[in-house]
Order: sequence, then C-alpha cells, then structure tokens
Amino acid sequence: MPMPTREQIARQIRRYYSLTDQGEIPTVIALFAPGATYCRPGYPPLVGRDRLAVFYHSQRVIDYGIHTVSQLVIDGHTAAVEGEFEGTLRDGMAVALRFADFFEVNEDLLFEVRNTYFFTPLV
Repeated sequence: MPMPTREQIARQIRRYYSLTDQGEIPTVIALFAPGATYCRPGYPPLVGRDRLAVFYHSQRVIDYGIHTVSQLVIDGHTAAVEGEFEGTLRDGMAVALRFADFFEVNEDLLFEVRNTYFFTPLV
C-alpha cells in the first residue's frame, strides 16, 4: 500500500484536533495505530490504544478547549504542527498556551508516534 499523500496526512491531523476538541475520544483513539506511542511532558510514554484510552478518559488534565493549528509541515510520513490551545482544565483553571506536535503516520494513515511539547516557562 502506498504512503498517504501530504494532503491526506494534513486532513488526518486536522481531523485529530477537531475530534479531540469535540470530545470524540473513541474516534480519536482509533486514529492511532494499535501499538502507537504518545510522549507528552509530565507522563510516561503512553503505548497502545488501551493506554491512550486511560489517558484521554481520566488522566488528561484538560477538560475542554480549542486547538488552533498555525503551521503544519509534512515531510514524507512525518508531520510537525505548531499551534495554540485555549481551554479549561479539569480543576476549572483557564489555560492558553502554544504547543508543538510531531506525528509519524503509517501507510494506513494512523499515527504511530506523537510527541507533544508545550511553550511555557518551566526552566
């Protein structure tokens, strides 16, 4: 099977953010390959759909919000995203921050790897 096109990858990534913002967690998880790895600051690597489900349903500190993609760069099966997130955490605190995501997409258009970075003054 041929690798997806840049346009297909871009649509899949934008779909990911839209579904996440809508709270469509089962559909979000289905966008990841069964053995996918997601690395995010503050958590051990999340490996596999079952672990992703636990994260999205009970560990993710975000309650709801909106992702805005400002840049999306695709090279082969890898994509880099720069964007902004504005929303509310589960404790009720409002948050607005910039983020960067890096995705590796397989031939089935599923995410094999996702790495997230936040633009915030921690160090």
